[in-house]
Amino acid sequence: MGQRKEKELVVEELTKKFKESKSAILTDYRGLDVAEVTELRDKLREAGVDYKVVKNTLAFLAAKEAGHEEIKDFLTGPTAIAFSVEDPVAPAKVLSEFADDHEDLEIKSGIVEGDIIDVDGVTALADIPPREVLLGQVARGMKAPITGLVRCLNHPLKELVQVLNQIKEEK
Repeated sequence: MGQRKEKELVVEELTKKFKESKSAILTDYRGLDVAEVTELRDKLREAGVDYKVVKNTLAFLAAKEAGHEEIKDFLTGPTAIAFSVEDPVAPAKVLSEFADDHEDLEIKSGIVEGDIIDVDGVTALADIPPREVLLGQVARGMKAPITGLVRCLNHPLKELVQVLNQIKEEK
């Protein structure tokens, strides 16, 4: 297979990943040793995230094809991209936690649900609680007004029962 055909296949694969992923976080892994990169890949894999080292020119061609050509400004230096098809928060969370312990990992930017975000956006995304916690918060939020309504409706009934009991005791 020719080198040009090989590059076309890489661009095709990256374009597909950009289009299918709920999020793609760009990183600069310069300074991480092989053991650290392996550890990072394992953590990302456990979270259902695919981590690819890419050539910037090929990543730009793929991003452009997927409608994200604004990402060009962040494609400098060594680049690896964490793609997540399932959970848009997972790569940001894993990469942010890893970067806290390994200062050589630099988060450049990301694409979440089609929007370009900067490093602060990736950090904010990483701070979002897990899906299960958010669902629990929504359920509690929905339950609170219903509980209040039940208490409100029960309160007059309790007073009526007390009044009737007082009348009964008087007679």
